[in-house]
Amino acid sequence: MERISWHQYFMAQSHLLALRSTCTRLMVGATIVRDKRIIAGGYNGSISGGKHCIEDGCYVIDNHCVRTIHAEINALLQCAKFGVPTDGAEIYVTHFPCLNCCKSLIQAGIKKVFYASDYKNHEYAIELFEAAGVDVEQVELEEMILDRNSEEKLKFTADILNRLEQLGLPSDELQKLKEVANNLYTSN
Repeated sequence: MERISWHQYFMAQSHLLALRSTCTRLMVGATIVRDKRIIAGGYNGSISGGKHCIEDGCYVIDNHCVRTIHAEINALLQCAKFGVPTDGAEIYVTHFPCLNCCKSLIQAGIKKVFYASDYKNHEYAIELFEAAGVDVEQVELEEMILDRNSEEKLKFTADILNRLEQLGLPSDELQKLKEVANNLYTSN
């Protein structure tokens, strides 16, 4: 059995953290790593003890929910709260950091940002990362590696589709089923 890569391991952790998000607009998770060790994690949500978007809806001002603290900030705050230095660390985020998170990550000394999905990638954030010498790299989560039976499932699905073709299922119906299967196995 082949082991999961470090990038996939930390990105999977960020996606898992995102499942704790209380924002109804976008679920984001972030994992701060130093020397291949997780030092903090965060997800976007309201302040501790505050009202959450999932309960009262988003509090939107200028097309932005002001109720939530972003995942990257929550992870940085966790480090600050417990006295864990972030200088020289890396962060794995499910989505490209917003401009404010970009500035906070630079100020905290984060040297590498790995993100899974593009999300309103701000031109100035990219410029700031470059000027600060922060490496930014897209690392998409390969969800299939998290499923120990993915190869068997793919083979089973292919066998069913081939059998349906042999039985004479009309090509337009077969194509629709192939598209559904492809979307199931490649969606994020």
